[in-house]
Amino acid sequence: MNPIPRLLEAPRCVWPAAAALGEGTLWSQREQALYWVDILERRLHRFEPAGKGRTSWQFDEDISALAERAQAPGLIVTLRRGFALFDPARADATPRYLHQPEAERVDNRFNDGKCDAAGRFWGGSMDVACKAPTGALYRFDPDGRCSRHDDGFAVTNGPTWSLDGKTMYFNDTVRGRIHAYDFDAVAGTLSNKRPWLRFARGDGLPDGMTTDAAGRIWIAHWGGACVSCHDPVSAAELCRIPLPTRHITDCAFGGPGLRTLYITSATRGLTPAQREAEPEAGGLFAVSLDVDGLPAALFGG
Repeated sequence: MNPIPRLLEAPRCVWPAAAALGEGTLWSQREQALYWVDILERRLHRFEPAGKGRTSWQFDEDISALAERAQAPGLIVTLRRGFALFDPARADATPRYLHQPEAERVDNRFNDGKCDAAGRFWGGSMDVACKAPTGALYRFDPDGRCSRHDDGFAVTNGPTWSLDGKTMYFNDTVRGRIHAYDFDAVAGTLSNKRPWLRFARGDGLPDGMTTDAAGRIWIAHWGGACVSCHDPVSAAELCRIPLPTRHITDCAFGGPGLRTLYITSATRGLTPAQREAEPEAGGLFAVSLDVDGLPAALFGG
């Protein structure tokens, strides 16, 4: 089993954005900045820790996940209907759709996503009402090909990968389950789907997640007010980071040495009394750890 990580400080709110649905954490190594989104308010945010700079872009539709491009400036993002390009450095920046794979699933939207080490973007869709099992997992390749690799989810989150790249982890959020798949890194295919972790009652639901440089899996708890860290094989919990608000949505390592865990949260679903009791709900949090993260993989296009 992996050693237990240690927090070097308590989590602090670095951007009290009151996001309706914060998500999409991405640390840019080349910009030394953190990108994240507010899906429901249709905003992309950029936070520069060194100067505490904050920049935001407003979109005409939901934006939910993103990755930097390897061969050109800008980002690949998932909008409500699928995969698009967006360059925040352009003064006239507007997103340009590349592919919309779910024209027939009109009550769906895209949610979480990440690139694998080969530069392919994996994005999941979900039912907007979080009820019908109409969400699926897609792989979008740098050459524009798109393929569906799993189906039947009400809400999808993740993915993340094992340190050796041979296992993909992916969340069936509404059912409180995280699945593991054998991952063929060359072909970009999945097999041997199996249960890896089921959240206990009272722990909330599994949301976004990431992998650290020791291979441990860090998972945001929607409704659970924490991020937990797990052994990648046994799924045993190694530690958890308590947060001052219940709906924790995503996490990513960033900062110098990738030793800061950035964590997003949401105000969606909170009652007025809960909002009053949780004034930092919807904020972006940061916590320093004695572990290293991994750089985010770049999209190959």
